[in-house]
Amino acid sequence: MDEVAVRPRTAAVLAGGLGTRLARVNGPRPKVLADVLGRPFLAFLLDSLAAAGVERVVLCTGYRGEQVRAYFGDAYRGLGLVYSREPVPLGTAGALRLALPFLADDPVLVANGDSYCHADLGALWTAHRASHAAATLLLTEVADTARYGSVGVDDEGRVVRFAEKASAGPGWISAGVYLLSRRFIEGIEPGKAVSLECEVLPSWIGRGLHGHRSAGAFIDIGTPQTYRAAGAFLESVRP
Repeated sequence: MDEVAVRPRTAAVLAGGLGTRLARVNGPRPKVLADVLGRPFLAFLLDSLAAAGVERVVLCTGYRGEQVRAYFGDAYRGLGLVYSREPVPLGTAGALRLALPFLADDPVLVANGDSYCHADLGALWTAHRASHAAATLLLTEVADTARYGSVGVDDEGRVVRFAEKASAGPGWISAGVYLLSRRFIEGIEPGKAVSLECEVLPSWIGRGLHGHRSAGAFIDIGTPQTYRAAGAFLESVRP
């Protein structure tokens, strides 16, 4: 079978963040609707997914999720949009588990809605298939991992550790893009508030958790400082 034909055509975007640290500059809006270059930050992420061949996106919304739906509707530039809204805050893993009925692919392509990595998603897919991983994280190298925590992998690409955020200096971090098998997502306890990054992923070390290193440039909008830098960054990576 043609490898391109079997790539995931549906993606899930974790778009339920409150954006507490951005409230002063973003107002009472979900973080994914923060204005960058006159558009919501989420629009740039959707553009990148469409360019990668994704056809349908499940938006996992929470805080003021009705604003996300009101802005984007059921379609965006050829992408079909489906909404899975948390009835109560469920964390990144809980929100993903709630959305599983809308996700037909195996593995499932998942992306954080408040970060952007200018990476080759086809290469991520190829690496995931070659390793037969249960889950593969897209990794990117940054000058200082203090805000993110670092991810250590061995020579075979297997994740061997997650370092605490207090660890400073250059290193590899999760870029907030994942390929996750259905059994990985099914293993998340439904209806419970759980963090993908802090609780679920570390529990899979030694059980098929891999990392794929990418040279793609990365930004998140988690702080006012990085949010202010997002416009110039996205201008620089536009095709």
